Amino acid sequence: MSVHDGSGAGKYGASAAALAADTIRRRVGDIDPAAAIILGSGLGGLANRIRDAVAISFAEVPGFPSATVVGHAGKLIVGTLGGRKVVTLAGRFHMYEGHDAALAGFPVRVLHALGARTLFVSNAAGGIKRTFRPGDLMLIRDHLNLMFRSPIVGALEPGDVRFPDMSAPYDATLAQQLRDVALELRTPLVEGVYGGLLGPAYETPAEVRMLGILGADAVGMSTVPEVIVARTLGMRVAGISCITNLASGISPHPLSHAEVIETTNLVAERFESLVERWVGGLE
Repeated sequence: MSVHDGSGAGKYGASAAALAADTIRRRVGDIDPAAAIILGSGLGGLANRIRDAVAISFAEVPGFPSATVVGHAGKLIVGTLGGRKVVTLAGRFHMYEGHDAALAGFPVRVLHALGARTLFVSNAAGGIKRTFRPGDLMLIRDHLNLMFRSPIVGALEPGDVRFPDMSAPYDATLAQQLRDVALELRTPLVEGVYGGLLGPAYETPAEVRMLGILGADAVGMSTVPEVIVARTLGMRVAGISCITNLASGISPHPLSHAEVIETTNLVAERFESLVERWVGGLE
């Protein structure tokens, strides 16, 4: 499957999402999730906190390819977190793997078809803001779509907004709830703008300087297509980036995915406790 501008939207639209959701329900029954959660590179350990969990391999869900990136388990998990029902994706699909933008956002359509109206996204990101340090958890205030592709290009899907408003892609109330929980847990929480690039090469120092000028505080290769689809469907969104490394030109050493996984392992306890407590407080 080749990367293009998202014109596969019909293939990964409402009817395909309904089929996938029906397949999942046959395994887990009807669910009314308080939240849907997408776990980024190295952050999948949160799945171990889900009680009464039923795990379904991505390969068993119609329309889902297998996850190929290290740190992505490739499972959809239904269960209880913080006393609330959740549906969680331990892994995601990236456009740099050769997928359409529409496919990168397709899991959100499936989560919505399962009844989720609140979406929590997470990712590993490189820190651009000079005060950031590896291991920081960054509340995502906004993002830059520098992938230059959209998952909603194509025919209008049932339930979609043709021109979704992106003036507040990340819900202010959900963000404040995350701040409050972080304060209760004494978990430091920084905030910033996430720059989403296509990848898979890490950015050059010149590109990182450009991103800083454009307003990005952190940079990664995911998340943006999912948020665009969520807002198109009217879902509320909150997100956290784990700053796993300093970006190119700021970091004193070459970048590697191994460093990403190592850092996410170090912050796993803080990240998981924050998300679990936050989910437990959702109404």
